[in-house]
Amino acid sequence: MSEYNILVINPGSTSDEVSYFRGEAEVFHKTVRYSPEDLKPYECEKITAQFDLRRRMALEALKEHGVDIKELHAVIGRGGLVKPIEGGVYEVSDTLLEDLKEGVMGDHPSNLGGMIARDIAGRNGVKAFIADPVVVDELDSIARYSGMPENPRISIFHALNQKRVGRHAAHQLGKPYEDCRLIIMHGGGGISVGAHLGGRVADVNNALDGDGPFTPQRSGGVPAGGLVKMCFSGKYTQAEMKLKLKGRGGLVAYTGTSDCIALEKYILTGEVKPGSGLDPARISREQAKEAVLAMAYQVSKEIGALAAVLEGKVDAIVLTGGLAYDKIVVPEIKRRVGWIAPVLSYPGGDEMTALRTAAATALNTPARVKKY
Repeated sequence: MSEYNILVINPGSTSDEVSYFRGEAEVFHKTVRYSPEDLKPYECEKITAQFDLRRRMALEALKEHGVDIKELHAVIGRGGLVKPIEGGVYEVSDTLLEDLKEGVMGDHPSNLGGMIARDIAGRNGVKAFIADPVVVDELDSIARYSGMPENPRISIFHALNQKRVGRHAAHQLGKPYEDCRLIIMHGGGGISVGAHLGGRVADVNNALDGDGPFTPQRSGGVPAGGLVKMCFSGKYTQAEMKLKLKGRGGLVAYTGTSDCIALEKYILTGEVKPGSGLDPARISREQAKEAVLAMAYQVSKEIGALAAVLEGKVDAIVLTGGLAYDKIVVPEIKRRVGWIAPVLSYPGGDEMTALRTAAATALNTPARVKKY
């Protein structure tokens, strides 16, 4: 059998996506975006506190479109922060489920993908999978050095979409992905920038909690001395400091919102989206624009750094994720890094199709399913 009914669940920092496929045909796709106010009740809690909220969204999407759970042949979720593993498809075993709940490599909404997939799949006695989780680790050994032996650099990034668009870019360039030298930026609630060399990601920032450019929700790499002072000032708890790094850092700290669509509209037209967190009395359009440009500036610096990793031999720079739609961010990045290599853009991220394909492959060829 090659035609399967597959439910795909993709939780992100500021949104959830659910798609249902019959064979290769997408029956429906639903996106729910969460404002800072929606997530505020959970901001000091582990991500598992959002399990019911986000599972309910997936179940409601099925109900809205008249899909009976009994139709499902498999459910696949976005891979979360489990132990570092190689790329591929994994069944959500008991061990993997426990590590998703525990957040062994960190706390992120992607952990919920496998958890919700396992819950819904269990209602129909079918298998649940994850694929190319964010902890795919292909770093060069030299890229792990941080300056602190007890605190090495680690690989946490948007592996699924970076790998997907890397292959698209390679096709556009007319050569195998394994022969390409690419710098790929995925921009969403978090931002990862990876150097793709020989079919692997040789270097990439830890996009979760403290490396690379600041993002709509995250602080990125901050001045270390100042961070240490804040940690020992007595003004903040450990939970509050973690929230400054991930959840309430970056654009939301500067502007009051992590909603880049709302920010773009405010900057270009002055319109304030209700519930976005934007307050014109607190931040002017000019100030908001400068913060967005500063984020694009930092992304450009990261791309420049990875050009050095690839020794200046770069076939293309690829922009993807939700930020690749942004009318302010994208032109600014292109202006700053276009001299390095051609800049290709694949806005959004067809992660849903990539996950569906991974689940169908797992059902068709069980031998390719990897054990965690």
